[in-house]
Amino acid sequence: MRKKILLFVLWACLFPALLISAQENVPEDSRSVVMRSTLIGAGFSNVFDTYLSPIEYEGFDVRLLHESIRDTRLMDGRVSFQSLTQANFSYTENPSKTGSMYTGLVSWNCAFHYRFRINDRLQALFGPMLDLNGGFIYNVRNSNNPAQGKAYGSVGASGMVVCKFRIARYPMTVRYQANLPLIGAMFSPEYGESYYEIFSLGNEGKHVSFTSLHNNPSLRQMLTLDFPIRKVVMRVGYVCDLQQAKVNRLKTHIYSHDFMIGFVKHFYLLK
Repeated sequence: MRKKILLFVLWACLFPALLISAQENVPEDSRSVVMRSTLIGAGFSNVFDTYLSPIEYEGFDVRLLHESIRDTRLMDGRVSFQSLTQANFSYTENPSKTGSMYTGLVSWNCAFHYRFRINDRLQALFGPMLDLNGGFIYNVRNSNNPAQGKAYGSVGASGMVVCKFRIARYPMTVRYQANLPLIGAMFSPEYGESYYEIFSLGNEGKHVSFTSLHNNPSLRQMLTLDFPIRKVVMRVGYVCDLQQAKVNRLKTHIYSHDFMIGFVKHFYLLK
């Protein structure tokens, strides 16, 4: 099992370089279409971690999202490369309002999407994805084991549907995307084990666990609408981020629902 985990971590570290190398080794024409967007938003969060508390905590969440999509020459130009970075922070309280938790999570994923063009206005995209995550949960009430670190990664599937339409003569674009992790690895202390025992006393244990749909059924979804205001393309959206796991007899979930707003830029890169 340790050899499999080490091989997965090595592969995950090399995967982004392989993706970039794949693009660089393919003949390209004189220019490439690039879309970049930056969104900021806020919403609701539900946090639960049995390492810190047996109770769910609920409160508000803020999120920052940056996305870049670039056309490639792979498969006659039908493949695009996406890089998506998200950071969210939440403040949550228990039902009796006697305790609170702070949660921060940063995620980055990259994906190749093969484009299925249904017609001039509708297209579907699907491909492999690499997803990396890191963060923390801090419980203000706890004096023993006050915080839980988050570090996990996976490979999975990513898909989206893009539809262009007009209201009168006003052009708009709506998109739905879903990212599903399938197989990966996650760091976690064992049940009843403190971080002091891990890092100061050097306790050996099963601190890195294999994950798949059976113990890490997570899903990130995003729905966006693009519309121009004069020369600026605005974007509004909704992010549904459902992260959950059960490893080392510890259960955790971070559910976030955020409404986003920002802008989009389309431009060409000369090659």
